[in-house]
Amino acid sequence: QVQLVESGGGLVQAGGSLRLSCAASGTIFPVNDMGWYRQAPGNQRELVAHTTRGGSTNYADSVKGRFTISRDNAKNTVYLQMNSLKPEDTAVYYCNAGIIGGNYWGKGTLVTVSS
Repeated sequence: QVQLVESGGGLVQAGGSLRLSCAASGTIFPVNDMGWYRQAPGNQRELVAHTTRGGSTNYADSVKGRFTISRDNAKNTVYLQMNSLKPEDTAVYYCNAGIIGGNYWGKGTLVTVSS
């Protein structure tokens, strides 16, 4: 059974940094696209950043220049380096991965940015 486990969330002051990690396990197939989404209270889940297996990336306009997505294919792990955090970045961050046969989600990790 495929599992995605996120880590690295927490409380940080505005202007600070956090690094999220997400490891995929339980699959013998390559992990294709991986991404980070977030959902703030009362809002819909939105894409934050996305990367292909080959390393192409794209970002939401709101995080461009501040967040960086990267991955380690050997470890089936994706990272999100978040710098210059703002209170509006406060949300539950979810990892997503596309693997042959399905699209999978982690349970989420809470990021809280205080002003």
